[in-house]
Amino acid sequence: MFEGLQKRLAGALQKVRGRSTIQESDVEAVLSEIRTGLLEADVHFRVTKDFLARVKERCLQEAVIKSLSPEQQILKVISEELTRILGGHSRELDFSVTPPAVLLVCGLQGSGKTTTSAKLALHLKNSGKRVGLCSVDVYRPAAIDQLATLAQKFEIPVIASSASEKPLDIARRALKEASQLNLDILIVDTAGRLQIDDALMNELKDVHGVLKPTETLLVIDAMMGQQAVEVAEGFDRSIGITGSILTKLDGDSRGGAALSLVSVTGKPIKFVGVGERPTDFETFHPDRMASRLLDMGDVLSLLEKAQTVITEEEAQAAASKLGNFDNFSLEDFRDQMRMVSRMGPISGLLKMMPGMGQLKDQLDQVDTDKEFKRVNAILDSMTPKERRQPELLNGSRRARIARGAGVQVSEVNSLVKRFLEARKVMKKMGKMGSMLKGMMGGGAGATPGQMPPGGLPPGFGGPARGKGFGRKF
Repeated sequence: MFEGLQKRLAGALQKVRGRSTIQESDVEAVLSEIRTGLLEADVHFRVTKDFLARVKERCLQEAVIKSLSPEQQILKVISEELTRILGGHSRELDFSVTPPAVLLVCGLQGSGKTTTSAKLALHLKNSGKRVGLCSVDVYRPAAIDQLATLAQKFEIPVIASSASEKPLDIARRALKEASQLNLDILIVDTAGRLQIDDALMNELKDVHGVLKPTETLLVIDAMMGQQAVEVAEGFDRSIGITGSILTKLDGDSRGGAALSLVSVTGKPIKFVGVGERPTDFETFHPDRMASRLLDMGDVLSLLEKAQTVITEEEAQAAASKLGNFDNFSLEDFRDQMRMVSRMGPISGLLKMMPGMGQLKDQLDQVDTDKEFKRVNAILDSMTPKERRQPELLNGSRRARIARGAGVQVSEVNSLVKRFLEARKVMKKMGKMGSMLKGMMGGGAGATPGQMPPGGLPPGFGGPARGKGFGRKF
């Protein structure tokens, strides 16, 4: 996501890195690099022009030119302007009506409306809402079946419909049934349009008139680039959208749609789809997206993701284990890995960490998720006793484990060696931290060597010889 633009922005800031003073020509060089990045990302030309003009005006102010750290000042200006064109702040859905509040989901065919409707329902259900789903897509019977299947999987009520019914009849019945089911929210999935043609748009207007939705959400494929703006403007003219949901954001290296939609249409992006998993669906935060673009990470989203999949009891248990490395075993290591894996693909989590964009080329050379599975296979091939007491792993045991995991013995050796070395280092750091804490009168703060609950366990991604995690770094 935004990989090309992220590189361009990093390259632009590199031009003023370490400089104590800058001139107008330096600002022009930075803007030239950013301009190229925005155009390559397929950002709408009007958005690009306005963005660069505002950044230039602010960067040429005396407070930036004569500051002691012009690089940080320019970074601050770019971050604030990126946040501005992305919408400024996140927008909540409007539920200030007598239940059920209706959310109408629309968009072009193939944009991911049906899957997005189900993900949105799950997202709202997890926030404590009583949610129901209904499809008025009578032109694609598979869409009705798909929504029903997803609803059943997520344990969400679905109001039945069939291809033999008319969309308006389904809409009227759905409203009545939603009230009878005492739902807080009814999400209605509509038929996709191959293009904005009058006949289908008129039908959508009629459905909109019957349902009177509190939110009309346009689902946009992030890979559409500038075309997304034209689509959004067309739907907005016809039915008046209240916001958009960007899908497939994980598969688009350009991201021009995200940087163009809000500025041109004036309608906020409310959610983003960032993967295929049901939970790969997030509230859109402009400031966090700007932070990711500038390779400053998105730790808040990472923590929120952790909170949704890791219970308080698990977090406390993990913190306890990680605070006592004398008893930390491969069994605990495996538990930590499984906890982290519930948060999603490791590659996606790494991208939320500050500075990881600079390591993208190295990360691309290793399939982190595949390596994660490889390490887990090795650990699963051990007996519980061997995981608790890795000192028992002699040559014959390691050969058996390698056969069971389908790997080379050297890979088992590498994993065990890294784990034991990491545990030894962490023990020393923990003792040093305790000594320093005592010398300083028991000051607050985590002891060196501790990690946050649910964090990556020791040995993960460390230096390695041969195959296994970290071999590319």
